[in-house]
Amino acid sequence: MNKNEMLVAAIENGTVIDHIPSEKTYQVAQLLNLDKLSSTVTIGYNYRSKKLGKKGIIKVEDKWFTDEEISRLSVVAPNIVLNIIRDYEVVEKKTVCTPDEIKGIVKCNNPKCITNNEPMPTYFHVTNGILTCHYCEKEQDINKVELV
Repeated sequence: MNKNEMLVAAIENGTVIDHIPSEKTYQVAQLLNLDKLSSTVTIGYNYRSKKLGKKGIIKVEDKWFTDEEISRLSVVAPNIVLNIIRDYEVVEKKTVCTPDEIKGIVKCNNPKCITNNEPMPTYFHVTNGILTCHYCEKEQDINKVELV
């Protein structure tokens, strides 16, 4: 390994979230509630990236994320890569993709929607980056959503 490329210490076990668009790094950390973990978390941004120009990276020791946690990430940063680490080795890589349905993550931008007036989770169908509310059928661009 080239010592010039070792910008962040390796972790023994856990998850490395890579290829995060730099401006989304803290939003990803917030979505995953990393401030509530007791394990070591390393957050870095504005690293050089061939793919993105600049990228963020988050390393979380002794933590593996659920599919539900990962689907939350897809809303703010699709195409990030999760590297699963065991004994300092990458044992699995997952590219985060936006699911066909998103529940309880995004706020409906229709003020009259039942989800904005009753205590119930939001529910959207996703097609080509457009979210359609299951209840009021209002459409919104996935890049312009407000999180719940």
